[in-house]
Amino acid sequence: MTANFADRLLEKIRAKGAPICVGIDPDYERLPADITDHHRLNDANDAEAALDAVLEFCRRVIRIVAPITPAIKINSAFFERYYWEGVEGYYELVQEAADKDLVVIGDIKRGDVGHSAAMYARAHLADPQFGDLDELVAPDAVTVNSYFGLDGVKPFIDIARDDQKGVFALVRTTNESASDIQGFTNAAGLTLSEHVARQVATWAGDDGLVGSSGYSAVGAVVAAKDPESTLKLRVLMPQSIFLVPGYKTQGTTAEDVVPCFKPDGTGALITASRSVVYAYDDMKYVERYTSEWEKCIEHACKDFAGEVNGVLAGKV
Repeated sequence: MTANFADRLLEKIRAKGAPICVGIDPDYERLPADITDHHRLNDANDAEAALDAVLEFCRRVIRIVAPITPAIKINSAFFERYYWEGVEGYYELVQEAADKDLVVIGDIKRGDVGHSAAMYARAHLADPQFGDLDELVAPDAVTVNSYFGLDGVKPFIDIARDDQKGVFALVRTTNESASDIQGFTNAAGLTLSEHVARQVATWAGDDGLVGSSGYSAVGAVVAAKDPESTLKLRVLMPQSIFLVPGYKTQGTTAEDVVPCFKPDGTGALITASRSVVYAYDDMKYVERYTSEWEKCIEHACKDFAGEVNGVLAGKV
């Protein structure tokens, strides 16, 4: 029988030696010239050509980072913009990453109620039940919008329990205006994100979700902000693995993520997207590798792992 999602993720982290995740958020305008100059891929206004360029880039990125990272997060929005063929391309990349033995997280942030939530869960987390799609796999885990309450996430949690998948529920995000809502504080001094964290902790502890590691298949998306508030969220959700977004490009540093971990160094997966996949725009790497964009990405991914491991070594 397939192991609990949290147990599998922690095992992959141990095997690769770094609690990191590379995010795939491809933008045609930022792709390397090596790809966009190709005669079949050099038209940003042609959906098929642009998508083919994006997919070629993503496949190569996945192959580069697979030996370094235990997990990859693919943002569905960057593929949905290409309509039906983009959705197909998204699932092709899920398969590509799964074939490289990566834990695949679908960054979908879906949220709804009743039957709509159930359909989203079946479309994005459950492996296909159709006979003609029996070779297709869905992501190992997805991000969901917890602000709809339990009935908005329960269909995802049920699939996570039954199919040994994972769910990362939004608790605190990195966007600038998030604090206007998530930071709202009640008379008792509890912020809205802390209230949501309590709900997530309850969901995470439900029957059949906690693995032998003590962690649940229900994790939480938690932006690392000031140490005090991050530590409070860590205490409120002891059984949830944190998926921590915004490394470097959104201002999160290696020092910032330390409170997301427990004292034993477990409990968090740190995500970097643009700082890794667009490393060929960073003079730090360009000066060393010139036009070798793949080498830039590889080096940036190794630096990412080293930076996170470095601060953990000194703090846990």
